[in-house]
Parts: sequence; structure tokens; C-alpha cells
Amino acid sequence: MERTSSLSLFDGLKEKISFYKGSSRLVNAMLVWSVPIILMLTWIYFSETGQLNKLFPKPQELVSTTLRFIKDGTLAANLEISIARAAGGLAIGGTVGFLLGMFTGLYHRADQVLNTPIQMIKSVPRLAILPLILVWFGIGETSKVVLIALSTFFPIYLNTFHGIRSIDRGLIEMGRVYGLSSWDMFRHIIFPGAVSSIMIGVRQSIGGTWLILIVAETVAAKSGIGFMATNAREYMMMDVIVLSMILYALLGSISDLAAVALTKRLLRWNPAYRD
Repeated sequence: MERTSSLSLFDGLKEKISFYKGSSRLVNAMLVWSVPIILMLTWIYFSETGQLNKLFPKPQELVSTTLRFIKDGTLAANLEISIARAAGGLAIGGTVGFLLGMFTGLYHRADQVLNTPIQMIKSVPRLAILPLILVWFGIGETSKVVLIALSTFFPIYLNTFHGIRSIDRGLIEMGRVYGLSSWDMFRHIIFPGAVSSIMIGVRQSIGGTWLILIVAETVAAKSGIGFMATNAREYMMMDVIVLSMILYALLGSISDLAAVALTKRLLRWNPAYRD
């Protein structure tokens, strides 16, 4: 009898805990999307009361345009191209930035040789480099990916370098005392110690990717979300322009949420990153 009552009490506690967890997730979701929802409701209110600027589209116009682009495949085609450009540039720039950040962070001589020219290139505005990229790589896909890669390189490089240099030297000495190999030292001490800083660089690079993608797709592009917005501007199609802005915002938010989820997974051993 006592065992049965204990089990029923335990089951009741489990149900309460799961209920509180579900409620907490719902509250968190509401807080995360509270500002966009308020802005949407404000937009609908001003549209219905006739106080909306004539140059700004109504919600129903935006919905109609979105459905039309979905049906004729325009939205899917431009989204696919923009995501491919962003992913390609981020992968190239991020990989090179991570490797160089590791190299200069681990080896003092490499830092002395490479850090100065890297910092000099970082100081040059991306738009100032754009004409040179167009001359070297033409106006095709390569120039767009190179421009994105160049912009995503620096945040990951700097944060990787900083993460490695911030590792407690006592931990490295302890690894040497225990006779860890170079790979084990990297896997168990160096990378876990630097991953928090590296992921900050990844999130910064993701944000920069969508910003520079707008520039890349407005320069001699024939496809992509940026081209869609530029083409709409020529014909004063404000609904398409607003749709492009919303797509950029959603893509940036989704990619940042993915980076946050990856950070929590990589740092699940750290109590500060546990739910």
C-alpha cells in the first residue's frame, strides 16, 4: 500500500513538473515573439483606420503578394539562391577564419607574422574592396560568395584567437603533465575552452552574412532576395520590398537561433549553458 501511494505521489510530481516546464516554454515563446506581434498588430491597426502611409503596403496586400510568389515559384527560387550564397560564403570565410585563428592563437611566431596584415585588411571597408572583387572575379556568383566570405572571416578569426589566448595556462600545463597528445590536448582542453568565444564569432558572422548579402545581391544580380527588392524598387512595388525585408529578418533570426542551439550543445558540460 505504501509503495503504491509513493508511486502515485511520484507520478503526480512528474505531471506537475512537466506542466510547469510546458508553461515555462510557452511563456518564453510569448516573450521572444512579443515585440514582432505588437508591431504586427500596430501595423494592422493603422491599416484598418486609414492612418497608414500610402507608400507602405497593407497587410492584406503583403499576404496576397506572398501567396502569389509562392504559387509561381518566385519566392522559393530566390530564397534558395540567397541561402546558397550565404551558406557558401559563411562556410568558406568561417573555415579559413577558424583555422587561421587557431594557428595564430597556438603559435606565437604565426601571430607575429600574420596578425598585422590581417588587421590591416580588416580595417579596409568591404564596399571599398567591392570594385576590386568585381574586377578579379567578375559579376557572377563567385564575387558574391567571396564578398560574403571576406566579411564573415574576421569575426570568427578574432574570436577564435581570443578564445585560445584566454585559456587558463594551468590547464594546458596539467594536460602536458598527464601526457596528453596534441590531438587530445586540442579535443579536451583547447577547443572546449575556446568554443564559447568561437560561437560568439559565429553569431557575429551570421549577422554580417545577411547584411553583406543585401549589398552583394544588389550588384549586377539577376536572382536572390536582394535582386527581388532592387527590382521592386524600380517599379515602386512596396509590398515586394517589405516582403524582402521580412525574409531577411526571418532568415537572420532562424540562423541565429540555430547558432544558439549549437552553442548550448557544444557547451552542455558547462552549467551556465544548461536550461
